[in-house]
Amino acid sequence: MTLSLFFAAAVEHAAKPGIPERFGLEPKYIVMQVISFLIVLGVLYKFGIKPVTATMEERTKKIESGIKHAEEMQAKLAAAQQESAALIKKANAEATKIVEDARKSAKDYADRQTQEAGAKANDLLTKAQQAIELEHKKMLADARTEIARLVVATTERVLAKKLTDADRASYNETAAKELSGV
Repeated sequence: MTLSLFFAAAVEHAAKPGIPERFGLEPKYIVMQVISFLIVLGVLYKFGIKPVTATMEERTKKIESGIKHAEEMQAKLAAAQQESAALIKKANAEATKIVEDARKSAKDYADRQTQEAGAKANDLLTKAQQAIELEHKKMLADARTEIARLVVATTERVLAKKLTDADRASYNETAAKELSGV
């Protein structure tokens, strides 16, 4: 009996419309829709998805290379900053050395100028003393000559006579010798 019930249910079920028929689905339309979907999917893949994927991959590569380049630039910047700091330190050391050398040479120059000025002052003082001595000797010679003349004139008056030139010369020499001994 079960078998007969089973056959009866199968015949009854075959007589009833199935789910696809209930919803109005027909196999030929389903096949056409699947083919249309595959064509649209192929066109979208070729003209839409594939270029977008390629563009995204290209942008990803560019971004990665940009990040890598930025990291390299940061490393180069750090190296350049260290190098510039070293150069600045070196330049400061050189500037300090130059300033010290300039101070030393200025001091040496000032010392030399002071020594030269002292030497010139001593030279001028020596020359002035020599000029004073010469002037003193000249003045003494002039004074002797004048004193000798006065002695001769006084002797002429005392003796009340005119002396000859030879007498005058002899009195002048005698007076000059006596005065030079003084």
